[in-house]
Amino acid sequence: MSAVREFVDPRKTLGQAITAIAEHDERIVVLSADSGNSSGFGPFKERYPDRYFEFGIQEHGTTGVASGLATTGRIPVFAAIAAFVTCRNFEAFRNDIAYMGQNVKVVGRNGGMTYSDLGPTHYSLEDYAIMRMLPGVVVLSPQDAGEIRAASRAMLAHDGPVYMRIGGPLIPDLFPEEPFTIGRGQLIRHGDRATVISTGPVTAATIDAVDSLRASGVAAELIGMPTVEPVDRDLIRDSALRTRRVITVEEHYVRGGLSAATAEAIADLGIPLNAIGLPHQHITTGTYPGLTERYGLDADALTRRLGELLS
Repeated sequence: MSAVREFVDPRKTLGQAITAIAEHDERIVVLSADSGNSSGFGPFKERYPDRYFEFGIQEHGTTGVASGLATTGRIPVFAAIAAFVTCRNFEAFRNDIAYMGQNVKVVGRNGGMTYSDLGPTHYSLEDYAIMRMLPGVVVLSPQDAGEIRAASRAMLAHDGPVYMRIGGPLIPDLFPEEPFTIGRGQLIRHGDRATVISTGPVTAATIDAVDSLRASGVAAELIGMPTVEPVDRDLIRDSALRTRRVITVEEHYVRGGLSAATAEAIADLGIPLNAIGLPHQHITTGTYPGLTERYGLDADALTRRLGELLS
């Protein structure tokens, strides 16, 4: 299946999407903390220099300005390294954006372990958890290039704070591009052995794993969940009641993220849940393929793990 996929840069995809939308909406401005070109906003800067603001390495200050610009009716998009706009920046995000209910869009790029060679200081494995803890903040994690484009449109149309995580390595177009509805998941594969729920770019490997198991006679249902907060509670519950088993897959710690959101959605059903993700420990440095293999998030490892859980 992977042989027919076309791979693209998620950061360039993001920048192109925001730039295209901004052509028809002059309220959209882009803010950078020494990260604009790396986040895919070089073309935006060239085309709309009066709507592009560079602040240097000061995420807190950039966030404060973004909040102020939102107060004037602008729609600020602030994109930088995921760990820096969430962990380093949590207090400013909490107080200046979430508490104030500001219409600011924060994009964390190179989420998960994708800054593999720079190590744990640059990983973002707790961002789903800490962002979804802030009342009123939408948390998005698009699964392919088409969803980045569609989620960008939905994010900018939404009135309120949004955090969107994208990766760094090339990603495929997995699905036909469709309108993106915040809070709605997608039924990717039908099955009855278990409900597997995935989010973000790891969905590509999850599809391969589920398909490999299906070829051996183990048919799991697969849900893609590009909105981590709010999750599609109805879709999760309907599927869980049919399969009586739930497994989540995410490039995030196994605590606090998609697994927690799913557990909350089915807590009253008495249905077991297994979480596949990063163990709750400090993760080592290495190549990205080496890390996904080591921590069980590539297609082969997911096939083995899902097979063990479903045997």
